[in-house]
Amino acid sequence: MAESKMVHPPLVTYASMLSLLTLCPPFVILLWYTMVHADGSVYQTWEFLKQNGLQGLKEIWPRPTVIAWEIIACFAAFEAALQLWLPGKKVMGPISPTGNQPVYKSNGLAAYAVTLVTYLGLWWFGIFNPVIVYDHLGEIYSALIFGSFIFCIFLYIKGHLAPSSTDSGSSGNAIIDFYWGMELYPRIGKNFDIKVFTNCRFGMMSWAVLAVTYCIKQYEENGHVADSMLVNTILMLVYITKFFLWEAGYWNTMDIAHDRAGFYICWGCLVWVPSIYTSPGMYLVNHPVHLGTQLALSILVAGILCIFINYDCDRQRQEFRRTNGKCIVWGKAPSKIVASYQTSKGETKTSLLLTSGWWGLARHFHYVPEILSAFFWTVPALFNHCLPYFYVVFLTILLMDRAKRDDDRCRSKYGKYWKMYCQKVRYRVIPGIY
Repeated sequence: MAESKMVHPPLVTYASMLSLLTLCPPFVILLWYTMVHADGSVYQTWEFLKQNGLQGLKEIWPRPTVIAWEIIACFAAFEAALQLWLPGKKVMGPISPTGNQPVYKSNGLAAYAVTLVTYLGLWWFGIFNPVIVYDHLGEIYSALIFGSFIFCIFLYIKGHLAPSSTDSGSSGNAIIDFYWGMELYPRIGKNFDIKVFTNCRFGMMSWAVLAVTYCIKQYEENGHVADSMLVNTILMLVYITKFFLWEAGYWNTMDIAHDRAGFYICWGCLVWVPSIYTSPGMYLVNHPVHLGTQLALSILVAGILCIFINYDCDRQRQEFRRTNGKCIVWGKAPSKIVASYQTSKGETKTSLLLTSGWWGLARHFHYVPEILSAFFWTVPALFNHCLPYFYVVFLTILLMDRAKRDDDRCRSKYGKYWKMYCQKVRYRVIPGIY
């Protein structure tokens, strides 16, 4: 099975997989409970659980309700319809190890605009109040946890019985197959790409919709939106807009082109993204902070600058690849390494590795402004509680691990050429440090 090599020792790999499978679901519920019902205090939640044990967790955990399932179903159906029916430019994905090249329809930005306009329009005209989503948030997360597990089981069975392409197969271990996935490019029919739906259309769209929901909830509770909530929401929406502007580039990243569709990616995007990624805004609903114009604008400008640098890093590499190195990077011809490699079929191919511009600072420098962006949309919560910063910590760990996995994959793929690249671009993520 391609791309199934362990990048960590087997014991660490199995321990991490089993830990994430068992601990992530209750953590989502505990984070929601702490933000919404325990004043954002980890200590308060801990004391409750210490006194009540598993029974306390059972009391905290909301049961999925009909309205929760209805909200999820309507949202998922709406996003699936936009993915299928909105017009978009045809985009070719990267050629897979077995020689397949997926074809996508690039209509994410249009779907994003339609989603936000529709959601705000439903609220404005009194057809649907987003406060309902907030008031049933725990039930929605609970339904997503169980529903997404069932969805991942479907992907596991589909990978065994009806794979969409030759980029699929079993590792021989059921836990690994369920966790990492069976298929690289699973589809339903010819046109409905499952990973585009889970990662982009459900995960990223729900992030945007919930950010707006938190704003509306605070407005309806207090009659105004605090400047801290405005900074948080604007920065998250700018980041998500950047994502959909660059969505076609995302289809070339590790998430889509290398990681298979299993619990790690799909459950993560269906549950972890809407719960954990939105958590700073979830906290601010009931803890509005008055920053003042000067501080609010300073945080906003710093956050937008980081988002722009993150975007420009990706744009720079995309343009370099699109022109086959015949472009201008920071005012001059790019520095590069021509690397050859062999496919799984024994064919020799070449790739260009960019070693100047942002990509000359560090091999994964684009992770630095991404982490800083998350910090700047979290810092409006100030420092009364640590839990709003969980996403920043999680993102840092995730991206550092991803940088290592990507380096290991490239070292295996390019051999001596990757060694040459690392000698030229010495640092993995943070120039001069790491």
